[in-house]
Amino acid sequence: MSYDSLSRSVVFVVTLAVLLIGHSLGDHVAQTDHQATHKATPGRAGWRALAGHLLTYHLTITAALLLTCAVLRLPLTAAGVTAGVAFSAVTHGLLDRRWPVRAVLRATGSPQFADTTSPVCGMYVADQALHQASLLVSALLIAGL
Repeated sequence: MSYDSLSRSVVFVVTLAVLLIGHSLGDHVAQTDHQATHKATPGRAGWRALAGHLLTYHLTITAALLLTCAVLRLPLTAAGVTAGVAFSAVTHGLLDRRWPVRAVLRATGSPQFADTTSPVCGMYVADQALHQASLLVSALLIAGL
């Protein structure tokens, strides 16, 4: 294995871990009640709530990523960080409109899971899984570019 390949692998693993932690912080700490309640509603108010959430969420994950990689002296490129954060912003914004999550659950034969609230909220669990899958791609973009 070459040094470049090993370096990219380390950047990927660290980036994925930081993005997953940043995701929890951005979705569960930085997001306001208003944003969480209204980000999927139609019209200007919904889009404004979503934009506020996407801003604080991506400031959170970007700060965590840059701080961690600076402390560990890991090589990041501007192109990689830009591509990874942009991919995250687009996919996160799409998923948080909620209808895509319902569509995925319907397509995979689980339409009732989208409406389940006890003992788990099916929409929430599916939403988080899809966000994590998107962050995997973001980490690959950050490490690979």
